[in-house]
Amino acid sequence: MGAAEPLRSVLWVKRQRCAVSLDPARALLRWWPSPGPGPGVPGADACSVPVSEIITVEETDSQGKPYGSGKWQKMEKPYAFTVHRVRRARHHRWRHAQVTFRCADEQLCLLWLRTLREQLEKLTSRPKHLLVFINPFGGKGQGERIYARKVAPLFTLASITTEIIVTERANHAKESLYEMNIDVYDGVVCVGGDGMFSEVLHGLVGRTQRSAGVDQNQPRAALVPSALRIGVIPAGSTDCVCYSTVGTDDAETSALHIIVGDSLAMDVSAVHHGGTLLRYSASLLGYGFYGDIIRDSEKKRWMGLIRYDFSGLKTFLSHHYYEGTASFLPAQHTVGSPRDGKPCRAGCFVCRQSRQQLEEEQKKALYGLENSEELEEWKVVCGKFLAINAMNMCCACARSPGGLSPAAHLGDGSLDLILIRKCSRFNFLRFLIRHTNQRDQFDFTFVEVYRVKKFQFVPKHLEDEDSDPSARGKQRFGETCSQHSSCCCAVSRSSWNCDGEVLHGTAIEVRVHCQLVRLFARGIEEEAKPPRS
Repeated sequence: MGAAEPLRSVLWVKRQRCAVSLDPARALLRWWPSPGPGPGVPGADACSVPVSEIITVEETDSQGKPYGSGKWQKMEKPYAFTVHRVRRARHHRWRHAQVTFRCADEQLCLLWLRTLREQLEKLTSRPKHLLVFINPFGGKGQGERIYARKVAPLFTLASITTEIIVTERANHAKESLYEMNIDVYDGVVCVGGDGMFSEVLHGLVGRTQRSAGVDQNQPRAALVPSALRIGVIPAGSTDCVCYSTVGTDDAETSALHIIVGDSLAMDVSAVHHGGTLLRYSASLLGYGFYGDIIRDSEKKRWMGLIRYDFSGLKTFLSHHYYEGTASFLPAQHTVGSPRDGKPCRAGCFVCRQSRQQLEEEQKKALYGLENSEELEEWKVVCGKFLAINAMNMCCACARSPGGLSPAAHLGDGSLDLILIRKCSRFNFLRFLIRHTNQRDQFDFTFVEVYRVKKFQFVPKHLEDEDSDPSARGKQRFGETCSQHSSCCCAVSRSSWNCDGEVLHGTAIEVRVHCQLVRLFARGIEEEAKPPRS
């Protein structure tokens, strides 16, 4: 067989005679029933699998069982090999499947084994050694069990070695990534929820900036992308990152994406306050409604996961609004918009084109041809808001399949800024219900949405303090809801919810860093009818 010549044979799959073809040029393995003397022509019942989605190839017996001694046993048709592969199921789920091919000739069997393994060795993007952090407390406390039962066997099958660290406290993973020699790994895997992912994100990004001599506290600093990819095994309460990058919160699916070496670049926002980095955000920044929920739920951890429902209902009924000023720099480089109905999908054209246009802007600024930030005008929006949300991704989850911003993109160098102005409790409920269906979430007079690459927010009480220092003492007692007939309590100041963590600082400056990290994912694939096994 030449370097690019297909390998074709007639082999047996179960009790069916099949023509089997491996095309190195297309990197595709195909097989189809061939009852006649020749290979025949593939029909509608033909099966195929890209070489990139083959997990491993084993020398087995005719029943698909590996040989323990490495010697052939005497049987009617003893020569066989098993291909372990990815099989697509419904709702974006992937499953481990296998097919065993049998033949009567030993040399033919060895030829197939050698050729398939040579093809797999060419896939240099696959990880061989991974660092795994497991959060034993997150979500329902099933992290260790999920990893042991659903992930570890697949990693072993794919010959991936791992070093496992079970975290014992908050920021354990982040601190470890700062201290360890991470150059020996091909990636970092976090088993847990969005909080665990955020820890690993901060550790990797922070370690990378320290090594590159970049000051993270400088809001205008150009951050250096991390060389290691992050794998996410969902074991949390919402698993927003998994839903938004893979399309499901299924652990086996995520493990298979890691094994095949998928790579997906993702934006990260840096959140600063007073010249100091507060946190990085990969999914949601929320002030007002979502900030109040996370702050209240932190006091009720003893309730378990139900605390989010309780705090959500309490926050909705309190119906607080907050006054302030949002300033933002529109993302002129993007080729999409928050309301164009084009969600981010695998191989996203919007992310690719937006990245190219952003790089052109940066080159022009580098050579002094123009300063894009001076040419683009900052826009200012003042008012009373029930919520201010900023999303780097659609923020989908089980309860909101489309997410808080269905057309937000993962790697376009921008985020969607959503301003929900003060409105009636009934209208706000209508807005929240839109998160659970397919209707336009932004089709309300009190909702504004912008695609931005930078934004700032200053709450009204800080503006007043800046203009009148004597007002600082009065603000400690809160503001009475004089304009809010349905509530007679004092309006407390809200907090920012940053990927499920409370930020200590309300006046913030946010900048998007385009495709700063990469995940072991490929984006949400378009749903298609699963092929035959």
